[in-house]
Amino acid sequence: MTPGDSVDWLRVNRANWDERAVVHASGELYDLAGFRAGRSTLRPFELAEIGDVTGRSLVHLQCHLGQDTLSWARQGAEVTGLDFSAQALGIARGLAAEAGLEDRARFVEADVYEAGKVLDERRFDIVYTGPGALVWLPDLDRWAAVAASLVADGGFVYLAEYHPLTGMLGVDGRTLERDYFDRRPMVVDEGSGYAGRAALENRLSVQWHHTLGEIVTALAGAGLRIEFLHEHPAAHGPGLPALRRDAFAGCYTPLPGDPQIPLVYSLRATRSSTRDASG
Repeated sequence: MTPGDSVDWLRVNRANWDERAVVHASGELYDLAGFRAGRSTLRPFELAEIGDVTGRSLVHLQCHLGQDTLSWARQGAEVTGLDFSAQALGIARGLAAEAGLEDRARFVEADVYEAGKVLDERRFDIVYTGPGALVWLPDLDRWAAVAASLVADGGFVYLAEYHPLTGMLGVDGRTLERDYFDRRPMVVDEGSGYAGRAALENRLSVQWHHTLGEIVTALAGAGLRIEFLHEHPAAHGPGLPALRRDAFAGCYTPLPGDPQIPLVYSLRATRSSTRDASG
């Protein structure tokens, strides 16, 4: 990884994710066949913390292949998925059609920073972001302002995201290899995607590390009230080599004898029922 201040991050990342989408759609980790058969991709804590979504409007920012988006539709929500990858959204729309969810799901192509504009300033009961989204964004204050602008009165922003601590760890999953407070953009050269072994032509991506304090402060600064921040010692993807799959719980946890660390966090930030003049 090298500093990436001069890299056209949006162009580079879009090319990388267009190619990854095709690889992910055929890989085991995303298990599209299982999803088509009815498998939900939502984490149990998400279902408990968000609650009943029947008839509620939900926008999923950076939705990728749309499995989480459509899983919320299966729970009864009226969903909109937004992503900058045309390839990913093509797959998402195909999944929606196969699942018979076209009447409750739509997908919109756009950079997340342009969400308010392309969604015609619409407001949603729930603004949702799933794991692995924030590392691709250079400006969290701008992102939080966009997310807050999409929340309807009485609604909330909900994040289920990888814990920033995991970004400090080396490939062994145990050694600290990066400064927690290093916020410089990093150019990552990866020959294959994390969910498949196929070689990528567009190998480069640009990523940013955001501290937990930065994330919370950005949302608070956008006029949202932090309702809770929960840290979880288990992840629902392999992520690090030093994790084992717990078949009973359906998640990945530290190896026996290793200390537990927070792998994922969930956060809910609410919009009061009365908007201020700037909202």
